[in-house]
Amino acid sequence: MASFLKRLATSPSVWITILAALIAIIVRFNLPINHNNSTTLQQRLFNAEVLALYNGTDESLPILLGILGSVFDVTKGKSHYGVGGSYNHFAGRDASRAFVSGNFTGDGLTDSLHGLSTTEVKSIVDWRDFYFRSYTFVGKLVGRYYDSEGNPTKSLKGAEAKASRGAQLLEKQKVEEAKQPSCNSRWSQNEGGEVWCDNGFPRLVQRPVEIALTGKMSKRCACFSEDQLSQSGLEVYEGCDYHAKTCPV
Repeated sequence: MASFLKRLATSPSVWITILAALIAIIVRFNLPINHNNSTTLQQRLFNAEVLALYNGTDESLPILLGILGSVFDVTKGKSHYGVGGSYNHFAGRDASRAFVSGNFTGDGLTDSLHGLSTTEVKSIVDWRDFYFRSYTFVGKLVGRYYDSEGNPTKSLKGAEAKASRGAQLLEKQKVEEAKQPSCNSRWSQNEGGEVWCDNGFPRLVQRPVEIALTGKMSKRCACFSEDQLSQSGLEVYEGCDYHAKTCPV
């Protein structure tokens, strides 16, 4: 027996085998992992109940958050994500929707993107990319965006496709609007707001791509030369002269 214990104590291969077995047990049964051994968090699959343990209330554990099913260690931002921090509502859960909705209570803290516009979904994907750049990716949340094997679901692929479409539409809008220069603008509490053109006359014009981006039609102020003023769809600001270069708003 003494001889066996001596061989056990001096055999690196035995200890490596034991350590590997312990790590496998931890990952298999979703046991909490100490922050000091962060390498064991890599590529881990979480469920919602286990992810909730990493909400900053237990100082022995890292602080994690999920976005679009990707889970990140945000402990280095503890002053923001820890208890009492302004972003603590994101800790221990996937609240993807709240990144654009601004609803940080109740049903607002959800990973559902139902009803969000193309630009809003793109913004959430951009937020996920920010976390990939700024924090440590530690695994995936099994549920809406990843299946039990860690593979992307149709929901994730759909969100990424919608975001890609949004990027294309934004670029198209940028190119189209560059053809007609935007108005200058300023605002002050005492004097209110105004728009003006250094060259041309300010007009309100619809942004046709916007409805595909946000689901709503909007307008912008653009500057038009005098020979363009007869074009259809140009709107003179209320209370502004037809040939005025500056208009109150």
